Amino acid sequence: MTDVASTQEDTTILGGESLTVALDRVYAALTAGQQESTTAAAVAPGVTAPGHEPSGAALQELVAVFDLSAFERDTLLLCAGASLESRFLSACAASHGLAHATWPTFGLALSALKDPHWTAVSRLGPLRYWRLVEIGSGPLLHAPLTVDERILQFLLGVPGVDERLEAVIRPIPFDRRARRSTLPPSAVADALGHWQRSAPTQDPILLMGDHSSARQAAFVELCEAGGCLPYAVHMHDLPATAAERVQLARLWTREAALSRAALYVRTDHLPGEPGPASRNLTAWLPLVRARVAVEVQSGTSGESLAGLRIQIRGLSSEERKATWRAQLGPAAQQMNGALDRIADYFHFDETAIQFSAASAVETARTTDEDLGKVAWHTCRQYSRRALDNLAHRIEPRASWHDLVLPAPQTEALRQIAVHLRQRAVVNEQWGFSARYSRGLGLSALFAGASGTGKTLAAELLAGELDLDLYQIDLATIVSKYIGETEKNLRQIFDAAEQSGAVLLFDEADALFGKRSEVKDSHDRYANLEVSYLLQRMDSYRGVALLTTNLQHAIDPAFLRRIRFVVQFPFPDAAARARIWQNIFPKNTPVGALDFPRLAQLNVSGGVIRNIAMHAAFMAAEEHGRVELGHILAAARIEYAKLDRPVTSAEMKGWAS
Repeated sequence: MTDVASTQEDTTILGGESLTVALDRVYAALTAGQQESTTAAAVAPGVTAPGHEPSGAALQELVAVFDLSAFERDTLLLCAGASLESRFLSACAASHGLAHATWPTFGLALSALKDPHWTAVSRLGPLRYWRLVEIGSGPLLHAPLTVDERILQFLLGVPGVDERLEAVIRPIPFDRRARRSTLPPSAVADALGHWQRSAPTQDPILLMGDHSSARQAAFVELCEAGGCLPYAVHMHDLPATAAERVQLARLWTREAALSRAALYVRTDHLPGEPGPASRNLTAWLPLVRARVAVEVQSGTSGESLAGLRIQIRGLSSEERKATWRAQLGPAAQQMNGALDRIADYFHFDETAIQFSAASAVETARTTDEDLGKVAWHTCRQYSRRALDNLAHRIEPRASWHDLVLPAPQTEALRQIAVHLRQRAVVNEQWGFSARYSRGLGLSALFAGASGTGKTLAAELLAGELDLDLYQIDLATIVSKYIGETEKNLRQIFDAAEQSGAVLLFDEADALFGKRSEVKDSHDRYANLEVSYLLQRMDSYRGVALLTTNLQHAIDPAFLRRIRFVVQFPFPDAAARARIWQNIFPKNTPVGALDFPRLAQLNVSGGVIRNIAMHAAFMAAEEHGRVELGHILAAARIEYAKLDRPVTSAEMKGWAS
């Protein structure tokens, strides 16, 4: 098949016979030597209908695109005539000598039309290979021939798409109004040049990037530059059997030539080894001889495909702000300084910004709330979709009043909050992000015994900055399969970077542990996981909090990349007394508790909370207040769980 792009430019369709004239010529050849009994046969509407005389342009284009010989062209016209005009049916019956045999055949075409050749009958010839005609049952030369419906519509100038494609391949709607260019001119030129170079098995263009809408926008941009109509298919809709893949590939190649279209293949965004759909895609792509682009997200099986790779850049912070202002319009003046922080934290693309801005404006209008706050919360809700299926979201409820720590640790946490609050100013306005490409994220390690407040501190910081907090479940990340852990981590880091959420890695020593001496393949791949984490932490631009009971087990290379290390000490007696004073909610009825005496229980804050909750349930069962006796009974339950007795020193001064 001739490349459709060059055909449009190189073929001049001037002075060619119209479809009606061409049909008359083929009819004359068919009836030569016959005594015509009917000369005024009915003609189907649309061929000679008033005001609609199909030109020969479509016919000439079919000839050029599918490289039809004169005989193949006229055979196609013979089949089209039989579908359009009753005179062809009568002539076919007369030629066959059978009144009911009103259909064309290859045998009839070979005997009646000029310049016949046997290669036109071959399955590899364009008539059958591209399914321009369909052959019925029976001997090859005598089986009924019909013109394909889509080809007939094309000849008549009727717009449409092959119905066999409609279920899986659909046009991409797009707005030509002012839209940001996602590709530099050099990338557009490279892509169009790649598409122009026709080959029997042409590699696709691979559109690389983190935002699906940006990848699709880049594809539409390429289509506009190349004069193509954009269509899309999802990899899961590709056939599973080889025969069906061949049929779909040929039908789409044909449709792309007829409609001057390009195809965008949507793929899975889930990391992992190629599944059945990925393998179907890999087998299908070489069969397509048309313009194809495949979206590829980092960490997915699409990265292994061959093709011209084009990286789709995301919006910079300044471009995000400009997009927000454009979408908000005059309402941007009501953001009260929130726009810089929103643009810095939420790495949205244009589609997400458009949706979030419209939603925020409408909500602020109906609720009469501050637009800046509404926009921030709208962005949080929108971005949750990326992480809700990957990690557990914790609703932050802790406050500074709840956290009992020595002054140095409290000040360190306040400094973390300052870094988070002023990130947009330092990184963007003061130019740190332009100067440095790494180390722009914020990571902190909270080290200390269990129950000393590490997770509580993470809640506190997320709540203080009005951010979502996601706890990473290591069981869903770490995999025994080679490369799976890195892919899972990459997906989580990418989603968090776009959403502005805080990642909490509990028991981080299990993931960020020291590299070991390589003794077997397991050690080698474990070290590769740690090396990947080191690189990802260096380039990560979001917020990551790590907690551990075993700081000595953390690889030292991580400590250089971690901006804050906060030690959470085991609480002393004074700290335990403060914890006891704050442990019960204000609505809990409590008796005259002696907090210094309760502080004699040498346990962490987490254990104190468990004891307080046990005691509250006991008091509720008795319809009374929480008294010292309830706490003592609850302490014994908790100590039994810890497999340790309550010592006499801890019980000194308590009533037995």
